[in-house]
Amino acid sequence: MRQWLTAARAVLAAAALAVAALAAAPGAERPAGPRASALDDAAAALLRPYKGPTAAGVNRKTLAGKVMCGYQGWFAAEGDGAGRGWYHWGQGRKFEPGACSIDLWPDMTECGPDERYATAFRHRDGRVAEVFSSQNRKTVLRHWEWMATYGIDGAFVQRFIGEVTNPAGFKQFTTVLDACREGANRSGRAYAVMYDLSGLGAGQMDRAMDDWRRLVRQMHVTQDPAYLHHRGKPVVAVWGLGFSDGRAYTLADSTALVDFLKTDPEAGRCTVMLGVPTYWRTLERDCVADPALHALVAKADILSPWMVGRYGRAEDARRHGETVWTADIAWCRARRIDYLPVVFPGFSWHNMHNGRASSPLGQIPRRGGEFLWAQFVAARKAGATMVYQAMFDEVDEGTAIFKCTNDPPVGASTFLTYEDLPSDHYLRLVGRAGRMLRGEVPASDALPDLYGPGGPKQTSGPTK
Repeated sequence: MRQWLTAARAVLAAAALAVAALAAAPGAERPAGPRASALDDAAAALLRPYKGPTAAGVNRKTLAGKVMCGYQGWFAAEGDGAGRGWYHWGQGRKFEPGACSIDLWPDMTECGPDERYATAFRHRDGRVAEVFSSQNRKTVLRHWEWMATYGIDGAFVQRFIGEVTNPAGFKQFTTVLDACREGANRSGRAYAVMYDLSGLGAGQMDRAMDDWRRLVRQMHVTQDPAYLHHRGKPVVAVWGLGFSDGRAYTLADSTALVDFLKTDPEAGRCTVMLGVPTYWRTLERDCVADPALHALVAKADILSPWMVGRYGRAEDARRHGETVWTADIAWCRARRIDYLPVVFPGFSWHNMHNGRASSPLGQIPRRGGEFLWAQFVAARKAGATMVYQAMFDEVDEGTAIFKCTNDPPVGASTFLTYEDLPSDHYLRLVGRAGRMLRGEVPASDALPDLYGPGGPKQTSGPTK
């Protein structure tokens, strides 16, 4: 168990350092003077109410009974018009064999010619390996179509506060949010904004407040037909409160943001979800040892403790559900707070860490979905009525559930596969898990057969 906790702390520390580095990169500094004007210009050009069609689908008035994914949407590519290079594919300005930051390769089979971006990588047969860009609306809309096809309810669209306070980052992530909004409307799914505060300095919560005001005032995001509501109010999530990884912003800063989101006469009156450490209740391990966190948590409407990297085997997930989730849910119910546990399919950040032995490929194996399914069953048995799936498109740390290929490039960088299972295997599994969460299928410990007679063999072996 300790090695998974150590890995988890490393995940959090690296995330904070990565966002801080982005904030220090050229074009990412705090808006001031002409830059503030440029940000206002970008907002005026990009933020507008949705005018397109809206399909019926999931009930967007409640989070109950739903599986919602985290949607990073942070991938850019040379030639996509964003001017951000191989953002989140490569290392620095390089995206080539031996210099990349992903451990899974996306399945590009369904993408059209205008959605494919050629790379320096090659498949085993010599073909040029291609990737997508989250700046391409067609690709993002397809992702939401996949959610609908496989019965996944929607996604929390990530909004990185270290990025959206500079014009280039604002344009990149607002373009993604706009496409996700259209995708959710067209596919009958639900979406909500999730702010990731990683890298934010002390006394800087006004940056998140200002951004949310823009989305409400100019994009009319909370009035959108597909925007997720819960308890009669629009949901907004804030991730990164109370972690013990040296974050500069304080619990007092965080409290000010939560109070704003709940009470501001223009942009407030929201249902607020807080992303907190695993051990928030006992104030230990990944959590600050400060009782003031409990006062902050008590203000939440929904609580979602982060779990990625906390354990690595199905039996550990079951034990965690019995010993941690059950007690967490009891604490929350006594205070009328809803509980949204996080599940993840596996973990790997081998290439991000330059292939170091301390970060092996497939560090937390997927075992054909057995590990993920065990977490869903544990969550239901603990009394959870909603689940956060980490993540839809996170190939950087190997937690993606969207379509990835079993034929990745070969060479100086090595990649995981889906163990010869179909590229939609984890989309199928998460869709089935949603049905299990709602009581539509039994909550059996056994991994369900997703294919029937003649289908692919579902193994429980380690990820290859």
